[in-house]
Amino acid sequence: MSLALPAPVAEPVTTVAVVLAQQPGSGDNGGQGEDFGKSSPVGLLVLILFLIAVAFLVRSMTKHLKRVPASFDSEEPKPEQEAETGKADDPAPAAETEPAEAEPPRKT
Repeated sequence: MSLALPAPVAEPVTTVAVVLAQQPGSGDNGGQGEDFGKSSPVGLLVLILFLIAVAFLVRSMTKHLKRVPASFDSEEPKPEQEAETGKADDPAPAAETEPAEAEPPRKT
């Protein structure tokens, strides 16, 4: 039994086989000319300039991060927060802040 491919399938298969079977050195280097992969002094200069820029950016970032507070919560609550939490500016004496004994309910 032989394997026969239909005509619409045989043409692309044949083309792919021919392209893949080509040997390198047939004139097409795939964009890799004589100077491919060689660096130049200009490239070294650009690389050094990028490294200097990164060093300055890191230095600036660390300066800014040192200025950032550890917490963004304000130390003194605003008046709206005092009303919600029930805290006043002057702390109450400890005796007043402790819960008192439960009073019996009033009859009305």
